[in-house]
Amino acid sequence: MSMLVKVLLITALVLSIVVPIGAYFLGEKNRKRYKTSLACNCFFFFSTLILASILAYGGNVYAAETAAAAGEAGMATGLGYIAAALATGVSGVGSGIAVASAASAALGAISEDQSIFGKSMIFVAMAEGIALYGLIISFMILGRL
Repeated sequence: MSMLVKVLLITALVLSIVVPIGAYFLGEKNRKRYKTSLACNCFFFFSTLILASILAYGGNVYAAETAAAAGEAGMATGLGYIAAALATGVSGVGSGIAVASAASAALGAISEDQSIFGKSMIFVAMAEGIALYGLIISFMILGRL
């Protein structure tokens, strides 16, 4: 990436943070400023994301054979990183949802009968295991790259 592209992306990132904060603090103190701040934040975030995606693909041009070989290896590596990130992220979200419901049910059950503490903690630990399994799969994917 050239220096101009880096400066442009950093400027877009800074604006995506500064402008929503300014929209939040400026103006009348009502419910509308929250919506304005959120809309401004979403606009700048997605426009920065689109700009970075467009600028990331502006690279050097190679001969057909070299580009095909480099593209296949690069595509496999990139998809491997995406798979590892999805394995970790989705398992973390699923684990968070499971722990939220299991822990709240366990606290309610423990408040009625304290002798079931061990049984309820097993269910909470099983929900935590989902995130660990996703992390292990992620390490296995990264090990193959």
